[in-house]
Amino acid sequence: MTQTPEQHSIWLTELAFSKESERLAHLEGPRRQEIVDEISAARDEGDLKENGGYHAAKEEQGRLEGEILQLKEILKLAETTVPEDDGVVAPGKVVTYKFEGDSDDEAETFLLGARENEAYVDMDVYSPQAPLGAALLGAAAGTVVEFEGPNGRKNKVEVVSAVPYSA
Repeated sequence: MTQTPEQHSIWLTELAFSKESERLAHLEGPRRQEIVDEISAARDEGDLKENGGYHAAKEEQGRLEGEILQLKEILKLAETTVPEDDGVVAPGKVVTYKFEGDSDDEAETFLLGARENEAYVDMDVYSPQAPLGAALLGAAAGTVVEFEGPNGRKNKVEVVSAVPYSA
């Protein structure tokens, strides 16, 4: 797959890829037809200038087409290959980390991958573009990294482990 500099692969679990593919098929098939039928019924009512149902259906059609395009792009860029078990943070890995200097030493865990995974996994999902995900990307267990949180505060975290995701 050839990618432009703006494009990057996004990691999805196989379940997320399958479910999002099913959702796309539904949007392109039955859902798209429902909206076409709504527009047709509203058009049959007459004067389109004063027809709220027609305008609402056309608006919904535009939203749906945008969602379809976005979902197609996600699936086109999707990567589902489970990464190597080398202890290095990468998309498709379950990352355990702890904040440096945290008195309770409680480790936290998340899946590094596309946000679309959230509906299909039982843990937090961080994107590799999110501040924490970007900071940890490429770090090995035992590495301490610093990143700026959304609130502007500097944080230091230590990678405890990075293991391939398994369902």
